[in-house]
Amino acid sequence: MPKGYIIARVTITDPEAYAEYAKGATEAIRLYGGRPLVRGGPYEALEGEARARNVVIEFDSVEQAKRYYHSPEYQAAKSRRAGAAVGEFVVVEGAA
Repeated sequence: MPKGYIIARVTITDPEAYAEYAKGATEAIRLYGGRPLVRGGPYEALEGEARARNVVIEFDSVEQAKRYYHSPEYQAAKSRRAGAAVGEFVVVEGAA
């Protein structure tokens, strides 16, 4: 079964509030078996608009990635992100 990946590109507008979101998101990732592969770090825009924070989280399947995203634990964390960041979040199926 192909892996599932949550990919997020984020611009943080309120670092303190975002830090609270990150604490809750980290716990939800752990609860749902996610493995952060990329979490911030130096980056270089090669083409198009880039965002300063880039995250890739691996799950055993797309279904498990969606369970994480829609879970009560992650949704509680997500509510703390409102107004603290702007970004795009997608789920992607990995290569078989």
